[in-house]
Amino acid sequence: MIIIGEKINASLAGIKGIVLERDRTGLLELARTQAAAGADFIDVNVGTGVGSREDEICSMQWAIETIQEEVETPLCIDSADSAVLEAGLKARNGRPSLINSTKAEENNLEQVVPLARQYDTPLVGLAMDKAGIPKTVEGRLRACEQIAAACEKHGVSSETLYLDPLVIPVSTDINQGLVTLNTIADIKKQFPAAKTVMGLSNVSYGLPGRTGLNAAFLHMAIYAGLDAAITDPLDKALMGAVKMAEVLVGKDRHCRRYTRAFRK
Repeated sequence: MIIIGEKINASLAGIKGIVLERDRTGLLELARTQAAAGADFIDVNVGTGVGSREDEICSMQWAIETIQEEVETPLCIDSADSAVLEAGLKARNGRPSLINSTKAEENNLEQVVPLARQYDTPLVGLAMDKAGIPKTVEGRLRACEQIAAACEKHGVSSETLYLDPLVIPVSTDINQGLVTLNTIADIKKQFPAAKTVMGLSNVSYGLPGRTGLNAAFLHMAIYAGLDAAITDPLDKALMGAVKMAEVLVGKDRHCRRYTRAFRK
């Protein structure tokens, strides 16, 4: 299971201040702790909602350059704006990265997918189109088909594509947990070379006992074929759930990772 640390996201009040104030110490603390906790990628989203596009580009450059001076963990460059994504990729200067993200909308695909080719970087594709997130499995698969077709057109291998089935909180629509799980399973059938990824904590938004709900959903998603999760690597219970699930679906040879984690 690939873990993408979610904690550097400037839409959150505490992180917004770190970005706006150029708090190097605070930013590095978030990066270091997630790396130490076992994150395979660290997501970097500097969209504060304040200022111009150029301000966000400058913030992304600052964040990427600051983190990579001290932390070797690959970075997941996260923005809905292709110019911000490219600024992050340039700042990475060839270091391992992940682009987060594109969606099934023609202009977005034409701006973002070529970046994955140009910078030889894996790409997250969201199962949504210009109308938003489809409520059905079929609608989300159509979005995935459009993303996969754009990748083929631009010479981006499906092996470097991470398809995100998207998670809508079950507190707003009780059927959406199953829609996401079924979408993961169908993505694995239709696009066997691609990986699957999702923002795990969305499922429990607005409900109590979120860690337990997230862990239960994670077990189900791994069984359905989930390869990567954007989540909090500092949540020990959730990271333990990853190890348990990998044992139960046969992804942990001789149960070694589980045993090491249990002893630790």
